[in-house]
Amino acid sequence: MPENAAILSFTSRTATLNTMRIPLSQRIEEAIFNAARSAIIDGQQMASGGCINDSRLIRLKDGRQYFVKTNPQANSLPGLFRTEALALQRLAAPAVICVPRPIACDDDFIIMQAFEQGRPAPDWQEKMGRQLALLHQATQQSRFGFDCDNYLGTSQQHNGWCNDWLTFWREQRLQRQLQALLNTLSADDILIQQLDRLIAQLDTLLDHVNDPAVLLHGDLWSGNAAANEQGEPVIFDPASYYGHREAETGMMRLFGGFGPACEAAYQEVWPFAEGYERRISLYRLYHELNHLILFGSGYYPACLSTLRQLH
Repeated sequence: MPENAAILSFTSRTATLNTMRIPLSQRIEEAIFNAARSAIIDGQQMASGGCINDSRLIRLKDGRQYFVKTNPQANSLPGLFRTEALALQRLAAPAVICVPRPIACDDDFIIMQAFEQGRPAPDWQEKMGRQLALLHQATQQSRFGFDCDNYLGTSQQHNGWCNDWLTFWREQRLQRQLQALLNTLSADDILIQQLDRLIAQLDTLLDHVNDPAVLLHGDLWSGNAAANEQGEPVIFDPASYYGHREAETGMMRLFGGFGPACEAAYQEVWPFAEGYERRISLYRLYHELNHLILFGSGYYPACLSTLRQLH
């Protein structure tokens, strides 16, 4: 079954119920009942799931567990959970890194297989690096973008298909951030001027990128990675698209959590090209700018510092 059809099959279980305006909790129970084949819910508890969504763990009498995310503002974020389900499917498909598999979703919830979080194995960093490299190798393609727009936090992330990485990063990433920032900063603000200048000179950084597009997690910071019971890496909460593989490292470096051993293991499998440090700073800038847009002026100094380093 094509992956898009699979996503539609998730939602078909709850579509009729949704149109009847049945309460959210009942629709979730019905979706679990259909997916788990008449299993009985034994209990549930709140779970940590980031600052955007409400999360809980649902336990069945036969021992199976499901992780459920909802969002009271889902109506203002159309496609939030459907696009997440598609990304999780894509990330899981090569079977090279552990990813929670979605079992059902609708406009206002997603249900995934749960995993027992454990202590990271001593070589967790190395395994993460190698498995990310294998994921990227297994998902190579010629075009940059994704089947649909999705979300980076609560910012809409535009993923229109493009044959050229330079054009994609300029138009779908930095120019979009520039337009969003102009809602709060004046055109003569030094950060706006520096960003505008960087966009005009972007070919000096990206003109020689020859890597293929690969499937990126897209929002891989330490809060979106963990270890399962066996100590193996698990990744979740993606903002996926097909992009330049070094862009993954840009986000991974933003808040720490992935050390030199992780990057070294990645490069043992698939080394970066010369000049990658400046490109990774450019990719980190995208996430710094997004945090400035979402969370305010506390991120202004970091954005300006990175911009000045790139000029």
